[in-house]
Amino acid sequence: MEMRTGADLVRASQVFAKEDRALTWRLLVVALVVWIAFTGLAVGVPFWPVQLVFGAVAGLTLVRLFIFYHDYLHNAILMDSLAGKVVMSFVGMFSLNPPSVWKETHDYHHKNNAKMLGGSIGSYPVVSTEMWPAMTPSQRFWYSFARHPMTILTGYVTIFMLGMCLSSFARAPKVHWQGPVAILMHFSLAAILAFTVGPMAAFAGIILPVMVATVSGGYLFYAQHNFPDIVLRDRKSWEYTFAALRSSSMMEMSPVMHWFTGNIGYHHVHHLNSRIPFYRLPEAMAGMPELQTPGRTSFAPSDVLAALRLKLWDPKLQKMVGWEGLEGIDAGAPAESVSAAQ
Repeated sequence: MEMRTGADLVRASQVFAKEDRALTWRLLVVALVVWIAFTGLAVGVPFWPVQLVFGAVAGLTLVRLFIFYHDYLHNAILMDSLAGKVVMSFVGMFSLNPPSVWKETHDYHHKNNAKMLGGSIGSYPVVSTEMWPAMTPSQRFWYSFARHPMTILTGYVTIFMLGMCLSSFARAPKVHWQGPVAILMHFSLAAILAFTVGPMAAFAGIILPVMVATVSGGYLFYAQHNFPDIVLRDRKSWEYTFAALRSSSMMEMSPVMHWFTGNIGYHHVHHLNSRIPFYRLPEAMAGMPELQTPGRTSFAPSDVLAALRLKLWDPKLQKMVGWEGLEGIDAGAPAESVSAAQ
């Protein structure tokens, strides 16, 4: 069978880009019930270690709810549904992903996925070993900072509060006013719980779940486009379906984690056609031979470490490399920016 590419491949995927509205609502209600239940347990159980466990599970469930929101803004589900709009707007604001900001940056990411230099909006920046020498010390520092594991681990503050909410507001306050409103909503809910139930209830019921969701989301997004088998092209030779299938990963995980992450591990399928509802991504992969040999990664410690070590694209080797890839290229690289990201 001849493998399809380009527009032919995208057209072939359209058969899966059809929502089952009843299924969408059924899955959404289940996720909401699970999230509310674990949040309630995190708030109400009178034993703080158990509260933290329930809060963490509530955070993982929030990741699943975010996938509904993500698909909604891709017009994959709940189109023209007023109730859906209300619920999805709440999920976006609660998870520190204001709709105006997420829509703008994520749409750009999909249109420019894995383009060298041009794809840093809505994604982690990538430069090549050949580009690095021309960068200023400031550019090198911020590039290193953006890709540092601690930046991902503290994504609750660095990526979402500062990046998604505040920097976007500072850039375009009339467009992205939802950013500071989301932060205000977040801490207002926490304050209400702190005063009415107690500080631990506020932390376990509001702050911890959002921390877990944002850190999980930050790493998922990193590993989906920074993995050992990734292949990148420059702007002149970039092609949409190639970027979807070779520059986006398949994250292997257990059925439980696929549930919590809303099948977003099938990321190469999602990048081929963002109108495919998340619950049909496995079906699309199984039904299209072209989608069955993606670059793969996982949550295994060895795979996580391998992904986090990737720093630069080496066009000669045609692969991502660590800082060691600069040896012999730029002996004058500023030590503070390089060592900061190791």
